Amino acid sequence: MKRSAAEVLREYGPFPGVDHVAGVTFDGQQVWFASGDRLNALDPASGNVVRAIDVAAHAGTAFDGQHLFQIAEDRIQKIDPNTGRVLATIPAPGGGGDSGLAWAEGSLWVGQNRGRKIHQIDPQTGAVLRTIDSNRIVTGVTWIDGELWHGTWEGDESDVRRIDPETGKVLEKLDMPPGTGVSGLESDGGDQFFCGGGNSGKVRAIRRPRRGSKTPVDPTSK
Repeated sequence: MKRSAAEVLREYGPFPGVDHVAGVTFDGQQVWFASGDRLNALDPASGNVVRAIDVAAHAGTAFDGQHLFQIAEDRIQKIDPNTGRVLATIPAPGGGGDSGLAWAEGSLWVGQNRGRKIHQIDPQTGAVLRTIDSNRIVTGVTWIDGELWHGTWEGDESDVRRIDPETGKVLEKLDMPPGTGVSGLESDGGDQFFCGGGNSGKVRAIRRPRRGSKTPVDPTSK
């Protein structure tokens, strides 16, 4: 297993009226984060919250390219980001013990906090398609380039880890700095992760480790 210190690239917040940051997602332009009674859209360039949707937002947040999905207690809401309307709801697999939420390959992936599991579920019905066991409390969940990452936070220790999606084996860990935790997690599709900071009221961007960053050498070149 590879292990290294997480490199914090930027901190956003705290924000007015936000006591706790839970789920985090990215729509390609804005970072959406859950703060209990609303979803907030953060401009990652300016660091400003540019709009908010009044909706129950207690845990994980996801984006499928068109709609937002938000855990609210024991259910998952499908939300139109343009109007803020809740279009549909499905049961959450943890029955209120759910944490992270991600969208990948046509499915929702739901972290179960103290259950230490990640469930792949049908976004139409909420039916559990498969379950991955973790050896730590699961917070945020994200997929990027076929890699499954999730956050953990137990006591004063928190990290972001890459796991084998078949076995749950930990392949890589990024240890967060002392005193910082990860409540929500989302990739920007490139070289960074956005992390919810729990009761710090902050969102943090950390560097995603590069894969195969070395440029192959052309043996015919001089």
